[in-house]
Amino acid sequence: MTGAAMGYVDLQVNGYVGVDFNDPQTTVTGLKKAAEAMRADGVLCALPTVITGAPDAMCRCISNIRQAIEGDRLVAEVFQGIHIEGPFLSPVDGFIGAHPREHACGQDLAVLQRLCDAGGELTKLVTLAPEIDVDGRLTRFCAERGILVAAGHTDASLEQLDCCIESGLTLFTHLGNGCPRNMDRHDNIIYRALRRSGRLRYTLIADGFHVPSLLFGNLMQWIPHDRIAVVSDAISAAGLGPGTYQLGARSVRIGPDKAARDPSGEHFVGSACTLRDADNWLAGSMDLGADLREQLLCVNPRAWLGGL
Repeated sequence: MTGAAMGYVDLQVNGYVGVDFNDPQTTVTGLKKAAEAMRADGVLCALPTVITGAPDAMCRCISNIRQAIEGDRLVAEVFQGIHIEGPFLSPVDGFIGAHPREHACGQDLAVLQRLCDAGGELTKLVTLAPEIDVDGRLTRFCAERGILVAAGHTDASLEQLDCCIESGLTLFTHLGNGCPRNMDRHDNIIYRALRRSGRLRYTLIADGFHVPSLLFGNLMQWIPHDRIAVVSDAISAAGLGPGTYQLGARSVRIGPDKAARDPSGEHFVGSACTLRDADNWLAGSMDLGADLREQLLCVNPRAWLGGL
């Protein structure tokens, strides 16, 4: 498969083989176990992702990852940066998704600086909602420090999206997810994001659940292929079988189909699939050839990280 040829690059992974990157108590030993498992599954490098939480807890999770990277050669080879997803996200039902609404944060530059400082130079990607970053201050703060900025968990208007693009936003996190199941059929965040396909790049979750094959196929037609990267959005269940796993304070039940669903049934809670699973789905269900799969899973995300 693709990973054996070049090595997968995962820009969004919340946990692996029972290790939760969003637990402040996660140890360096646990993070090394996750890195070793990811490497065994064909991952060249990845951005462990810390999602919305209380700022102190988020900083602790980020510091744990940083400590593991700085203290172990193998971890440093696999975890080549940190993705901070939140807390500057839309608190509205559907858009907040699996993130704890009580910790969604307004535009607070001091909180952003704390989070970025916790990761130091390892802070590579921040996902935020442009309607929260009303004048692009958060985006500019990151862009001026060489940190990639993505829109996500957002219902931004085209004008709000444009404001952040002008301030340095260049990505859109897991297009088609982080939004309600039911939206206006003529004006919604997916259409607005696609309207800027000449200026944005997009990540997609390729597990057959988050983006069904019909929509995935359409997106592959509508978006230039050099502007798409596949992410796992994996939680601690990735690489394991059905069961109950953690994502921060939330317990998630995984069924035999590997879908990580919220008990309400309204949205998914990350994914239990690995990038090798995604590679197999792209080959089997989407009938994508090896070269295109390698572009989506390896070449593009690696280039976006500066060719790491």
